[in-house]
Amino acid sequence: MKLGIWLPIFGGWLRNRNEESMSASFEYNKQVALAADRLGFSTVLVAELNLNDIKGADEPVLEAWTTVSALAAITKNIRLMAAIRPGYRLPGLVAKMAANIDQISNGRFELNLVSAWWRDEMLKYTGSWLDHKDRYARSEEFLQVLSGMWQTTKENPFSFDGEHYQIKEALLSPKPLQSGRVPIYAGGESEQGRTMIAKHCSGYLMHGDSPEVIVSHISDMNQRRERNDLPKLNYGMAAYMICRETEKEAQDELKAITDVSSSPEARHSYEDFVSQSKLRSSISIEDYSVSNRGLRPGLVGTPEQILERIHAYENAGLEFMLIQASPMLEEIETIGQSIIPQL
Repeated sequence: MKLGIWLPIFGGWLRNRNEESMSASFEYNKQVALAADRLGFSTVLVAELNLNDIKGADEPVLEAWTTVSALAAITKNIRLMAAIRPGYRLPGLVAKMAANIDQISNGRFELNLVSAWWRDEMLKYTGSWLDHKDRYARSEEFLQVLSGMWQTTKENPFSFDGEHYQIKEALLSPKPLQSGRVPIYAGGESEQGRTMIAKHCSGYLMHGDSPEVIVSHISDMNQRRERNDLPKLNYGMAAYMICRETEKEAQDELKAITDVSSSPEARHSYEDFVSQSKLRSSISIEDYSVSNRGLRPGLVGTPEQILERIHAYENAGLEFMLIQASPMLEEIETIGQSIIPQL
């Protein structure tokens, strides 16, 4: 099992705690990324949201790709995963940018494709919105263009004539360092989403859930890959971690962060998320107190308790977790010293 982190570009993770001793600044996020690199975390994921999903749409949030580009030049070992939302960018240009960041990072770049759920954000930034079916159809074309662009040669330029994208005899150089392509992860719980991921992606990222649910997801995706005669995917999961010296301290913190009020600030994008996503399980406002159902894995307690829980996910076939915690800089020091050396 490997542990990675989410970069706290929102200035925090908790929807009912205004002050988390984090700032949505590059300086703070640079400190977090460098600490994670030093402590042996495997990956840093930078979400792509142009509005702040955690603290409120009018609060600051860093832009994902410019942030990752800067981190690529100053980190050494940690892998850098940038989310990409097809509604905001053209795939040919993304293929070019991804190849360049992979060069800058010496082969440490990854993509997390997100078909988007926040309708209001998309309307504010692009003026357009597609329904679920069309979003995933666009994403599938997006993936096809990425793959095609990374395989171009002078003798074989890439052309594509789709419903959403058209490319005419494109060339791309330099290529990504990683065997000519950047690994692509994606998440999705709909039939359409899983079918797309099984055909075109390198890995499957899941929201937090119990080991029993995770093993069923992995089994389903393995079967889909076998039907397409493809090797198994890499499997990762989002999780929120509360690591304390005593179980009581950890449970007290859990109680505090799930005390979500019914204020508009706490619920500002909850209804939109639920209505625009195709989820296989219900989600409560308590789940939404942190993002990505991060509390469901139950990584709450002493280091020994958390390690026992992590091993249950290893047995389920999970290969890495992407951790959120608050405040991030202090928490990853604790996790890096008490959890990572034991894995």
